[in-house]
Amino acid sequence: MSVTPASFQNTDDDSSIAGRVGRAHQPLRRAVYHEVQRRIVDGRLQQGERIYEDQLAHELDVSRNPVREALQALEAEGFVELEPRRGARVAVISEARANDLFEMREALEGMVARLAAQRRTPEQLHELQRVVVAGAEAAVAGDLTTLPGLNTEFHRLLGEAAHNSMLAETVERMSQLIEWVYTRRITQRGTMSWSEHRRIVEAIAAGDAELAFAEACTHISNARQAYVTDQLTTS
Repeated sequence: MSVTPASFQNTDDDSSIAGRVGRAHQPLRRAVYHEVQRRIVDGRLQQGERIYEDQLAHELDVSRNPVREALQALEAEGFVELEPRRGARVAVISEARANDLFEMREALEGMVARLAAQRRTPEQLHELQRVVVAGAEAAVAGDLTTLPGLNTEFHRLLGEAAHNSMLAETVERMSQLIEWVYTRRITQRGTMSWSEHRRIVEAIAAGDAELAFAEACTHISNARQAYVTDQLTTS
């Protein structure tokens, strides 16, 4: 389930999708929102880069209105900054914001892993194991295109396995921001990250809630350290 800010939701009947936005049965404005968000997350739009409404509307073959509305929604989520008389630019993930995200992730995902060890179904365990295998293979192959999506799927499946709807919804709302941060350090963390995922799933399979909690917290702590190291080496 994808969570869209309330300010961006609409009730109109426009389910047609223009040009390259192409998402059948979805309102045009939501489709533009998802397309722009995807360009930010995968790095086609870089942090700090200017976003020109006219250019983006032309590329997506839409009018400026859905682009403007998409940018307003993305500003609310922290992906875009709108500056008076200067327009839009991709937000820059500050050190403070990254720290906030990692602190929240460690608290939430440790709890998610603990509950998943207690509540997961055999089918959910199978799905987690499947994604871990796929992620490890993609990491070894250096498939940087596939890895971010698999990482997002892994954490979504964990949230579902915890069988706590509020936790799952919170993790889902954070998922694209997490993927955005993950993509920046993917080359440094690839195989190690999926080894950590495997250990979390092994603890869940064994029903060891405290070990699952500890492995999840270690995973986020290692991700945080990799991000800090990357920031120091690229600054």
